[in-house]
Amino acid sequence: MKTSNLILIIVLVVLVFIGFSGCNGYNGLVKQDENVANAWNKVQSDYQRRADLIPNLVNTVKGEANFEQTTLQNVIAARASATQMKIDAKDLTPEKIQQFQASQGQLSQALGRLMVVSEQYPNLRANDAFRGLQAQLEGTENRIKTARNDFNDAVQQYNVQVRSFPMNILSGMFGFKVKTGFQAEAGSEKAPEVKF
Repeated sequence: MKTSNLILIIVLVVLVFIGFSGCNGYNGLVKQDENVANAWNKVQSDYQRRADLIPNLVNTVKGEANFEQTTLQNVIAARASATQMKIDAKDLTPEKIQQFQASQGQLSQALGRLMVVSEQYPNLRANDAFRGLQAQLEGTENRIKTARNDFNDAVQQYNVQVRSFPMNILSGMFGFKVKTGFQAEAGSEKAPEVKF
């Protein structure tokens, strides 16, 4: 066998190996990208569950004749704002995630105020429907936290693959970019002050 034929065979084997590695790497990036999109959809689903519970909670609270209307109006307005904010899983920019997080944070704050104010109404606290909705909301908040953590895990796995050598070369060629996950809201590092 001639040396030139041997070199040609070696070059062909190396090119075939690189080709298979590239296909495998590309498919891995697609899989990770789809995992991120799926995790994002679960986050949105849990936020939607919370938004769906709020009208029932508001209607139950409205039954308490003297309940503060401003608090209810704030919850309704925050829900409307939060449900209008939709982000496509294929377009998860840091700015859009921050906007989504801000609108959901406003709803969380409004719900928190509603729960605090409701403590002043013994008839409302004794209402079985209110207690049931309150428990469902608490469970939903836990689901949201879990979904957000799962989303951040999926983003981390994707980002590690996108940024690792030699995948970073392939990801750059095919437009796979680093994604941003959820971050703590500003001021959350300070513990809330409790006064009695």
